Amino acid sequence: MKNTTLCYIEKDGKYLMLHRIRKENDENHDKWIGIGGKFEAGESPEDCVLREAQEETGLTLTDYRYRGIVTFVSDLYPTEYMHLFTATNYTGRLRDDCDEGVLDWIDKDALLALPMWEGDRIFLRLLDENVPFFSLKLVYHGDTLIQAVLNGKNLNI
Repeated sequence: MKNTTLCYIEKDGKYLMLHRIRKENDENHDKWIGIGGKFEAGESPEDCVLREAQEETGLTLTDYRYRGIVTFVSDLYPTEYMHLFTATNYTGRLRDDCDEGVLDWIDKDALLALPMWEGDRIFLRLLDENVPFFSLKLVYHGDTLIQAVLNGKNLNI
């Protein structure tokens, strides 16, 4: 199992998104996702999201919120616990380059038209609806979402 963070940095009705096109053998290849990554030894979710935001974007998060935990179960990849955050304030200057892909500010209304994991659309909706802290389990067969469970209750997908 692995632990990761994912953060959606918000500004002027947009999220900072990462188009994952640069890493080889990337399970997120060609998908648009928030910023984040794997925990390092001894890190808390907050430590990890702050470090990953700095490394990937050059920004230092100053106002962020832990929104939920997403459990990914897949027949292709190890189980993953993703700690989901949003951020509304930061310092620093956005990097011109990112080792993992292209960073771009995307209107929230345009997000769902981008190539992304089907389950991401579920938690983006939960973030948009300002749902209190949640636990979401997403089960994939290949790239197909076959089950979604929110706070212990099956969602119709």
